[in-house]
Amino acid sequence: CITVSQQFSRIFYNTFILTNMSCAMLNKTVVAAPVSNKSTVRPKVLAKTGFVANASTSRQMMVWQPFNNKMFETFSFLPPLTDEQISKQVDYILSNSWTPCLEFAASDQAYAGNENCIRMGPVASTYQDNRYWTMWKLPMFGCTDGSQVLSEIEACTKAFPDAYIRLVCFDANRQVQISGFLVHRPPSATDYRLPADRQV
Repeated sequence: CITVSQQFSRIFYNTFILTNMSCAMLNKTVVAAPVSNKSTVRPKVLAKTGFVANASTSRQMMVWQPFNNKMFETFSFLPPLTDEQISKQVDYILSNSWTPCLEFAASDQAYAGNENCIRMGPVASTYQDNRYWTMWKLPMFGCTDGSQVLSEIEACTKAFPDAYIRLVCFDANRQVQISGFLVHRPPSATDYRLPADRQV
C-alpha cells in the first residue's frame, strides 16, 4: 500500500525530472536532484545560464535569403547543370524506359502567381496552377542517348533565348510524369543565386 505522501513524492520527482530535462534542452536553469522523498525539501539551484549557451555558435547560424532565391523542382538547389550532367540524367531516364521531353515558359510565366494563373475555384480540386509549360515539339519517343536531348535544348534556346527550359520525363506504363528539372535559365533571370549566396 502506497501512502499519500509517497504518491506525492513520486509525482514531485517525476515532475522534477521532466522540468530539469526541459531546462537542460533550453540551456536555462539547472536544478539539483532532491535529497530526500519529503515534499518539504526545496531543490537547490546549481547554476543559471543564458538562453544561448555559446555565443560563438549563435554567430555561426545562417539566415535563408528570401529575395531573388527561387527554386524549380528537382536539382534547383544545385548550381546550373553542365551538358555532361544533363546527359547523364538523360541516360538514367532512358535506362528506366522513360520518355524525355522539353518544355519552356517565358520568364514572367514560369512561376505560379495571381497574375498568370487561372483560378478555377473549388470545383477543380486536382487542378495544379501553372504546372504545364509549352511543349517543345513532341516527347522524344525514339531517343537513344543524351546528345539528342542536348541538341534539342540548344535548338529551343536559340528559338526562345529568354525562356526557362526544363526537361521532364514520362512513364508510359504508369501514365505519369516522373521528374522535371531546369536545363536553361534566361540570361535576364534575376531569381537565381549561387549556393554560397543563398543564406546570410
